[in-house]
Amino acid sequence: MQECIFCKIINKEQKADIVYEGEKIIAFKDINPSAPVHILIVPKKHIKSIIELKKEDASLIKDLIWRAKEIAKEKGLDKSGYKLVFNCGKGAGQVVDHIHLHLLGGWSNGSSKNIKV
Repeated sequence: MQECIFCKIINKEQKADIVYEGEKIIAFKDINPSAPVHILIVPKKHIKSIIELKKEDASLIKDLIWRAKEIAKEKGLDKSGYKLVFNCGKGAGQVVDHIHLHLLGGWSNGSSKNIKV
């Protein structure tokens, strides 16, 4: 957990372009965006992956999805459409070992079909 970049952002030890911060969740712009709008929604509680999610933490997923919906609306993505993506484990492309939800949108020409996050 000490080396987790998301924990460092949560603890304000690492800068990020934060778009939302609440009691349980923080959201910030991805530093290597795969879309015109690419925001990471992250629980403040460190959990490595959905694979390791415990039943008592299941409500975090609901909170992440709800917050993504609200951020998408604030960014106007609810009108054009957007993607929500969880990568679960290294084999699925998860780079940071801390649960996070990708909010991707802002395409104007349907070019979202072959993105990798």
